[in-house]
Amino acid sequence: MRVVSLVPSLTEAVAESAPGVLVGATDWCSHPADLDVVRVGGTKNPDVERILRLAPDLVIANEEENREPDLTALREAGLEVLVTEVRDLPQAFRELDRVVGACGVRGRPRWLDEAEEAWLDPPRPSTRLRAAVPIWRRPWMVLGRDTFAGDMLTRMGIDNAYAAHAERYPRVPIDELCAADLDLVVLPDEPYRFTRDDGPEAFPVTVPVALVSGRHLTWYGPSLAEAPRLLSAALRAAVR
Repeated sequence: MRVVSLVPSLTEAVAESAPGVLVGATDWCSHPADLDVVRVGGTKNPDVERILRLAPDLVIANEEENREPDLTALREAGLEVLVTEVRDLPQAFRELDRVVGACGVRGRPRWLDEAEEAWLDPPRPSTRLRAAVPIWRRPWMVLGRDTFAGDMLTRMGIDNAYAAHAERYPRVPIDELCAADLDLVVLPDEPYRFTRDDGPEAFPVTVPVALVSGRHLTWYGPSLAEAPRLLSAALRAAVR
């Protein structure tokens, strides 16, 4: 079996579940750290010709992270393309089962059972908190409706202030963000790499800011097993 993954979190899931089947991955596929495969470009601009030269049995993609024209080009060249859709945690687990099965894995990987168990009763604050979750700046963009990361936070007692927005990733002026009635601002380190020196200074000192791992907030794969504990620790440290 030869597999090319165009989704960083699915690359990690396949590498953990079916060692040796991955022959290609994107430049953004950073886990596992010792992954030794051909790099095929970015998630939004993969090198279709390079992928074809790898002659994979399967290409794994995601409807949000990858562009349909690229996936169509791969299909038209005769490749099988599995496209996932992940908008909440239960859907993530279903899609992960489908992906590892398509990669020839027999039985359910232990990490997947551990991840589901970790999310049965994740840590939560004593009272629910209302938060904004910026994912980009210049322009500022936040999590809106119907997102995987938003569902993760909801299960941890954090209500997304923009969950009812018409858009999934709305642009919101910084003055509007600063004026919102928020208990917390959550800043992940991807896709925009928010740091202590780039992001928190834009918000009022009265609003706590939690810097969190983007991998643990937005990836669906082995990182899900430790995500509740690590995200909870970062959120507690911000609001204590």
